[in-house]
Amino acid sequence: MARLASLTYPLTGARAGNVNYLGAARCRRKFELFYPDGFADETYQVAERSFKERAHLEWDAELGPVEFRKLLARGEFRQIADAAIRIESRTNLLFSFEKMALRDALKSQAGARLFATELYAFLWSRGSPQRKFADWVQAVSELPRREAPVLTWPIVTVFGFLARPDKHMFLKPMVTRRAAHAYGYDFGYETQPHWRVYQSLLTFAAIIRRDLERRPGFQARDMIDLQSFIWVQGSPEYET
Repeated sequence: MARLASLTYPLTGARAGNVNYLGAARCRRKFELFYPDGFADETYQVAERSFKERAHLEWDAELGPVEFRKLLARGEFRQIADAAIRIESRTNLLFSFEKMALRDALKSQAGARLFATELYAFLWSRGSPQRKFADWVQAVSELPRREAPVLTWPIVTVFGFLARPDKHMFLKPMVTRRAAHAYGYDFGYETQPHWRVYQSLLTFAAIIRRDLERRPGFQARDMIDLQSFIWVQGSPEYET
C-alpha cells in the first residue's frame, strides 16, 4: 500500500499571524465535540478520513508520477482522464453539477489531452508553485464547456488534493469561508481561482496544523486531516 507523505507546506504569507486564538480554541473544541480523540478518533476515521485516504491511495496506484509519465509518453490521455474522473467520483468532494461539467469537458480527445498534460505539470513538474498553479487554472479555463462552468474552485483543487495531500488542499468555498470566519483567519476569498487565494488557503492549513500539533491526537498527517478539520467547522452537517 502506498504511504502518505508528510505535510511539508511552511507557515508563510502576509496573513500567517492574523489569527483570533479564542476562535481557534473554539474550533478545536467543536471538533472534539464530534471526535473526542481528534484525528485519531475511530469515528472520524470512518466518517471523514477513510474515503479521502482511499481515493488518494487509488490515485497513487493508478496515476502516481511514474505511471502517469508512462501514460503520457504513450499518448494515453483518455485513460488518464477516465481514471481521474473515476477516482474522484467515489468521493463526495464535488457537487453533482461539477462532476457532470467535468465529464463533459473531458469527453473530447482535445479536452482529455489538455487535462492530462497540464495536470501532470501541475503535480510533478519543476517550477514555482505560483507559476504552476496559474498554468493549471489557465488550462482548466480552456477545457470545453457545455452548460455548467468548469472553472470552479472545487474542480481546480480536487485533483491536487487527491494526488498529493502532502502538498495540496481542497477548497470548498462556502465551507472554508465559514471555517475561516469562525477561526478568526482573514481568508481573502475571491470567486475567480487565483494563486493569492490558494496561497492564503495553504497558509490557513499551516496555521491550523501549528495550533493543533501539541494536542494529543491532533498531529495532522496531511492535508486530508486539515481539510476535514475545516469541513467540521464550516459544514451545515456539523452545526451545533
